[in-house]
Amino acid sequence: MALTKDQIAKRIAREVKDGYYVNLGIGIPTLVANFVRDDIEVEFQSENGVLGMGPFPFEGEEDPDLINAGKQTITALPGASFFDSATSFSMIRGQHVDLTILGAMEVAQNGDIANWKIPGKMVKGMGGAMDLVASAENIIVAMMHTNKAGESKMLKKCSLPLTGVNCVKKVVTNLAVLSIENNSFRLLEKAPGVSVEEIQAATEGDLIVEGHIPDMRF
Repeated sequence: MALTKDQIAKRIAREVKDGYYVNLGIGIPTLVANFVRDDIEVEFQSENGVLGMGPFPFEGEEDPDLINAGKQTITALPGASFFDSATSFSMIRGQHVDLTILGAMEVAQNGDIANWKIPGKMVKGMGGAMDLVASAENIIVAMMHTNKAGESKMLKKCSLPLTGVNCVKKVVTNLAVLSIENNSFRLLEKAPGVSVEEIQAATEGDLIVEGHIPDMRF
């Protein structure tokens, strides 16, 4: 069956390596900090000026002055630091972040990403997403495979305004883990109980399926 948002985040947490500096975008990516293994050291960065984010706080232990870029309350690990946005974006633009995890509304088979605007809906601007996709070497997207109408969000070409071009390396959805190779999606893993045929039907873009496709491990 399709994964929950927590399960998507738990699968992405397996991509986080010891010693990584990781930026977490708004939405599903913020959940990743809850699932990183205890035996590795990872520094989570939030673009509003935090390095050393921990898991979400327990109810009743929230500090309203301690938030992430999505305005959610967070915890800070021992040794965490706080700084202004200029310093935060110097880290991002200077390519000091090893892994960027973002949400998206659409991803194209060539690695384009659209995650900031739906035409006709008011938005404040692209924000830090543009800097993240322009500077990051390793971008993983966490998202739902289809929209509420059941239409694919894994496309041949994005229909929404782009945030970045040819930048996404891997996508983890509620149905599958996909890499982007040779202008196509490659199916690496599937959600337990989901068939390859279901994933193919939910993917508008070109999908490479070779050999046995294992279930996701968490």
